[in-house]
Amino acid sequence: MNQCVEPIVGKILAGWRYDISGLAPEMRGDYEQHFAECERCRGRQKLHRIIDISLIVLASVSAGAFLLAFAAIRYFEPRHALWLELGALAGFALSALIWLVVAVATPAPMAVVDAAMIGARHVHDRLPAEIRDRLPEELRVKITGS
Repeated sequence: MNQCVEPIVGKILAGWRYDISGLAPEMRGDYEQHFAECERCRGRQKLHRIIDISLIVLASVSAGAFLLAFAAIRYFEPRHALWLELGALAGFALSALIWLVVAVATPAPMAVVDAAMIGARHVHDRLPAEIRDRLPEELRVKITGS
């Protein structure tokens, strides 16, 4: 991978895990410009968001698997079902806790919201004018940002 165009800013961004979503808009401008110019930092930011979203998806799948195991144990009623049920519920609780920690400690939810807004804006722009005009004003402003 190529070098960062401005190593000092790159090190600052790396310390924040390439997350500038919590910064005030007037402070964010320089960092957004750096992302626009620096391919290395942009790639690192993308990698961090992929890891964050993958962790949330993995924790969600894990929680679902533990709930499915709990339902199967309840349905088939094997010997020592109580211990198996407690194990399945503990696994679900741990998966839910991991999901919550990742969702709170990373900017992944904001990245997902941003991706959804871009998709909504794309769909909005492709709608025929007569349908676009029928949308409520507050929804139109929320989608387009203006």
